[in-house]
Amino acid sequence: MSKEEKRVGVFICHCGKNIAGGVDINALLEYASQLKGVVVAEDNRFSCSEEGQSSIQDAVKQHNLNRLVVVACDPALHLATFQRCGEQVGVNPAFTELIDVRKWTMHGSPQKVDHAQALENSKRLMAQTVKRIRLKRVIPKVEVKVEPSVLVIGGGIAGVEASLDLADKGYKAYLVERLPTIGGKMALLYKVFPTNDCAPCILAPKTAYANMHRNITLLTNSEVTSVQGYVGSFKVNVLKRPRFVDEKKCTGCAICVEKCPAKALDTKFLAGTGQHKAVYIPFPQAIPRKAIIDKEACLYFQKGVCKVCEKFCPADAIDFEQKPENIELQVGAVIVATGFKEYDPSAKKEYGYGQYSNVVTQLQLARILDIDGPTKGKLLRPSDGKEPKTVLMIQCVGSREEKGNTYCSAVCCMYALKHAQIIKEMVLPDAEISIAYTDMRTPGKGFEEYYRQTRDLGVTFLRGKPSQIIEDPETKNLLVRVEDTFIGQPVTIDADLVVLSCAMEPSHGTNQLAELLRIEIDKDGWFKEIHPKLKPVETNIRGIYICGCAQGPKDIPDAIVQAKAAASCADSELRKGKIMLPEFMVKAANAS
Repeated sequence: MSKEEKRVGVFICHCGKNIAGGVDINALLEYASQLKGVVVAEDNRFSCSEEGQSSIQDAVKQHNLNRLVVVACDPALHLATFQRCGEQVGVNPAFTELIDVRKWTMHGSPQKVDHAQALENSKRLMAQTVKRIRLKRVIPKVEVKVEPSVLVIGGGIAGVEASLDLADKGYKAYLVERLPTIGGKMALLYKVFPTNDCAPCILAPKTAYANMHRNITLLTNSEVTSVQGYVGSFKVNVLKRPRFVDEKKCTGCAICVEKCPAKALDTKFLAGTGQHKAVYIPFPQAIPRKAIIDKEACLYFQKGVCKVCEKFCPADAIDFEQKPENIELQVGAVIVATGFKEYDPSAKKEYGYGQYSNVVTQLQLARILDIDGPTKGKLLRPSDGKEPKTVLMIQCVGSREEKGNTYCSAVCCMYALKHAQIIKEMVLPDAEISIAYTDMRTPGKGFEEYYRQTRDLGVTFLRGKPSQIIEDPETKNLLVRVEDTFIGQPVTIDADLVVLSCAMEPSHGTNQLAELLRIEIDKDGWFKEIHPKLKPVETNIRGIYICGCAQGPKDIPDAIVQAKAAASCADSELRKGKIMLPEFMVKAANAS
């Protein structure tokens, strides 16, 4: 066999009946055997099985094959499987292709077509792939050194966990957070389901350890502005916005906060339920515990007067002249853990959010129930500061819609149950609480028991979605009409407080960050994994990983599991020390 001779083997998988039940396998075999360069064409019931792979390897040895085309399923599922299979018998992984014909044949596939069309589609794709692999050349590769460091974008529980895992393994981790403190949405919670443990008690030790860890550098009030390069050597620029407080000098004594005369609505850490001073520390357990000045609220920046904080600061930490700082980093891998934002229900005019003061979201309720919240844990109506006697929670606001967010947000049922339990057990035992739901979804470990506990506390469940909320202008009470589909008749509730269980949505700036990193997003706007089952934290760019709610809605335990998976994937690349990459990729990156 000459070096130039291209000897192609085509292997068609039945995939049980998924492919064989929707296309004529024999016709495909006959067509494949006539294609230029094809030495052998065989079929197998399950090509990915041990038996199937052994059959391919036997054919390689028997026919001296140096090119392989496997006709089966999505390359994201098993391309690596067949590349390893071929490599074991001397076939360069670059010369193994997997093409997906199952999408046209499998029952339930949105792309399924009739037998005749499936055959034509499969023939065309097979011919294109065989020709491409015949003409394909070996891409020269070079060895590059791997930087033993990682950029973690997002300082929520997933980002913190990934940073700690890698830092404990000896890698340098740069944790970039756009807010002035790490902790993410979990830092805004009072309790966590299904154990009702104290959220800060779980989170604070991790954030404190991240702050002290010698291998972790916290870059808060910062955001990534550019990323270039390749796995093992990414060049990153981070813009650190001014706090107008010297972090090295600030001791977190909060004297400046106490003396500051200006206030502003806190939309980040109190979710719009209260105010913060123009100079403030986000919350008691904030990491880093450093003050920051809200430029939009500060009297000095807006009117050129005041400077009270500067006058009373014992550490001389106030710096009104502080400028933005550009920080350049060199890292071997990137982990994206940017979390989520709560759906803005003001678009749902029928619920009166933003119009009626006694309609709030679950995140706002979480801040109200927190002992460090605006009411110090007391449940009080925003309109008049009175304790509500009746509370109605409405599920699936912004989720599971025909137009808009079609997906389930995964945690809404559980956090409604959690807040109902907190109110009944700790805050207002005599309050009447109703939950209007579409379907109660409690599939996690201990979640069904949690639902039963809530029901046993006397919480009422109404299967139906309210059509409209009307406010009584005098009492500010809310009249809500719900069609209870279980009893088959309408129910009218006179509620003192309505709580909307809103969808989780991709965080602000997700599209822009995806463009910077050159990674894909899915149809719902979340960062897209290569494969939801086999590669749930890997992206289309090698060396860039996703985890937590950046990948899609999930609860805290699942976010932590993914963070550990992303850290493990990064470790598997970084520990090599040196890796082989296409020469053109390295040259292009270095030239830029």
